[in-house]
Amino acid sequence: MIPKSEILKTLAGYDKKKLAIATLCSHSALQIFTGAKQEGFKTIGIVTKKKKPMYDAFPLAKPDEYIVVDDYHSSADALNSLAERNVIFVPHGSLIEYVGKDIGNLRVPIFGNRRVLFWEADRHKMFQWMKKAGLRMPSSTGPDKIKGPHIVKFPGAKGGRGYLIVSSPKEFREKTTHLIREGVVAKKDVEGALIQEYLTGVRFYPHYFYSPLEKEGLRVGEGRLEMLSVDRRIETNIEEIYRSHAAGLKTEPSFAVVGNMPVILRESLLVDIMDMGKRVVEASIDLFGGIPGPFCIETICDDEFKFSAFEISARIVAGTNLYPKFSPYTPYIFKEEMSTGRRIAREIRLAVAQNKLDKVIY
Repeated sequence: MIPKSEILKTLAGYDKKKLAIATLCSHSALQIFTGAKQEGFKTIGIVTKKKKPMYDAFPLAKPDEYIVVDDYHSSADALNSLAERNVIFVPHGSLIEYVGKDIGNLRVPIFGNRRVLFWEADRHKMFQWMKKAGLRMPSSTGPDKIKGPHIVKFPGAKGGRGYLIVSSPKEFREKTTHLIREGVVAKKDVEGALIQEYLTGVRFYPHYFYSPLEKEGLRVGEGRLEMLSVDRRIETNIEEIYRSHAAGLKTEPSFAVVGNMPVILRESLLVDIMDMGKRVVEASIDLFGGIPGPFCIETICDDEFKFSAFEISARIVAGTNLYPKFSPYTPYIFKEEMSTGRRIAREIRLAVAQNKLDKVIY
């Protein structure tokens, strides 16, 4: 991985009055560009020719400038070129899926701590992080030890695509063989799959933001923790599988995320939600130097109001797209409209004003 000292050298050569914010045109880019514009930054989008017309259809949110690439999988050169243009790059789920391990060696300064993206991508590291944070977690097992309902999740930010429900080693082998044959996943994905106990309850996805710069609020480390919003995910076809069953059809559950729904939690649950976020940040500081910026803990709440956490998304999540201006929670923190995209840009602007970009960039 490129040393942080090299990134700070690049930052030192930037004209801080001409900073630009860039991201891949995918995932949560419309929100990121809009928030950057609200905070006065120029925006640059890395886009494919096929996707460009979609972004042009949203003139208030499209980037000020495009860099067109043939494919996001081979966009590393375009991303590296941004280091010569006063650019800070904002990562999201598509960067993890398309660029993968090359993220570590990108020369462009990245908002947040790029180390955390590798803790997210590596299931073993993620569980180490979650256990250190003291989160209640579903049990996990190996393919030959499956007893009862388990969910099979494949590596990378795939938005739930290909996830399976299995109840035995035989069912695991049969279903994963079918997915490989259909080209949904590769053999290496199956070998690296996470097999978790299937928990019943309501899924909640709280969206946090950790600022090492702000002091007023819930203090964590040298900064504060904010909860910006919450969502639930709409997944095919598990959301309405009862319709198929009612019609007498045997339908295999699928979990590909196609959208998101807004959620307001009962206020008493916010105590546990904030405590989980606080512990995740504290553990991140001890393990890999912290997690400045947005993150999400993926949770299930059972009928006793107890939360279990099954993953951490260590960057902006697509569920925040529900709130391009503000959520029901941000008016309690900010005096103006604040999306997660704008919150990222605000933190960059605050870091420039305090001469502390090194606290929020790697």
